[in-house]
Amino acid sequence: MRPGGTGLWGALAIALAVSCGSSSSGSSTTSGAGSGSGGGGGVGGSSGGSGGGSSGASSSGSGSGSSSGAATGDGGTCLGASLLAALGKDHLLVGGSMQAATARLAPFDLQYMYLSGGLPDGSGPCASCASGCTTGGGTTCASSGPGCAWWGCWQYDQNPPGDYVRSFGATCAGESPAQIPMVTYYQLLQSSGVAEGAPEVTQAATDATFMGRYLADFRFMLQQLGTAVALVHIEPDFWGYAEQHGSDPTAEPAAIATADPTDCGSMPDTIAGMGRCMIAMTRKYAPHALVALHASAWSTNMDVALNTDPSLNVAGEAQKTAAFLAACGEASADFVVVETSDRDAGYYQTVQGKNTWWDATNAALPTFHQDLAWVKALTEALSKPALYWQTPLGNASQSNTANHYKDNRVDYFFGHMSELAAAHAVGAAFGPGQSDQTTPESDGSNFVTKAKGYYAAGGQALCP
Repeated sequence: MRPGGTGLWGALAIALAVSCGSSSSGSSTTSGAGSGSGGGGGVGGSSGGSGGGSSGASSSGSGSGSSSGAATGDGGTCLGASLLAALGKDHLLVGGSMQAATARLAPFDLQYMYLSGGLPDGSGPCASCASGCTTGGGTTCASSGPGCAWWGCWQYDQNPPGDYVRSFGATCAGESPAQIPMVTYYQLLQSSGVAEGAPEVTQAATDATFMGRYLADFRFMLQQLGTAVALVHIEPDFWGYAEQHGSDPTAEPAAIATADPTDCGSMPDTIAGMGRCMIAMTRKYAPHALVALHASAWSTNMDVALNTDPSLNVAGEAQKTAAFLAACGEASADFVVVETSDRDAGYYQTVQGKNTWWDATNAALPTFHQDLAWVKALTEALSKPALYWQTPLGNASQSNTANHYKDNRVDYFFGHMSELAAAHAVGAAFGPGQSDQTTPESDGSNFVTKAKGYYAAGGQALCP
């Protein structure tokens, strides 16, 4: 399951603060005490595979691409072509969550960062981190304090709030070649304080006071992106929990118009209205950003990720999730985010006694081909391309100890990029789902080496 809101990601947030999102000035920085990860949970976790025996290796499907924003319709059978063109790319994207020095070792396409933790006390974002800004009922956001839970002050307190995101974008833009900043906005669980799962939907999302603060924070984040080209990833896991709670998001209550009549006044007070409003806010406040909701393979109350039954209708499960997300606004988004697992398979095996490995020979379920079949059905139902995110970094040479757990996703993906393209995936972002997982800095240079080889070979075209 994904981490909770008690600081499991705190140490990793500090490490990532020196990466693309580091503060560019000032003598002191503060890190979010509750910065968190997304991607996980649900029925049996979120570690990839799907049932059924079909392969994701054939390229088919159609769709018009994005109906708004920077990406325009593809007008053919190659989902994602317009998205890549809008980003100035002609190959599947490769990137991840990594330190600044690592990001310069290969010509990566993107970097992503988490925004997760608490909201500032009061009704909206703080005007200053140095004075008058607190979280959690009184913890100061000044650099002299123990660490502020609000991402807006994860920086030197003399810099204006939000510099953490602004610096992230500016530093990514300054890389050679420039890298696309991707922001994973994962705030609802930890900032609300409710239990993970259904309470996020039934308690947090229905609380008008909380949702007013939450939407104000989302707006503030978008304003820091401004007119920059970026990728915005909205609330991993949340939509999966919402679908588990009720298959019709238009019938699930949420405080949307009542919480933010300025930006959401025309939206229904439902979970569907929440997704639609957050996508519309992205268009308004970050007009050059490409935006996506998150699709969880466990959202239908059938854990497709770990299924071993060859009779499972994988495409049918994907289509259910696609219909739910489409009603939540994904139909007007630019892409959809998917993931293979929130942890290295070696971690689950050695620490939790759980088998989450996918068969790289594609002979015994769960397999890579079956996950790609799920992604292919999802993208074709949505007419949107997918981006793999938070893909584990383990490899066979690791020791299954902290920061050195084994996995096979890096090696498989780089060895089978044409299969990702055939499933309408526009790329893969790699990163740890918890601070003790394998990282680009602890994997024995496997990820960087594979990436260098990928770019040296010219990359993988989405539509050969």
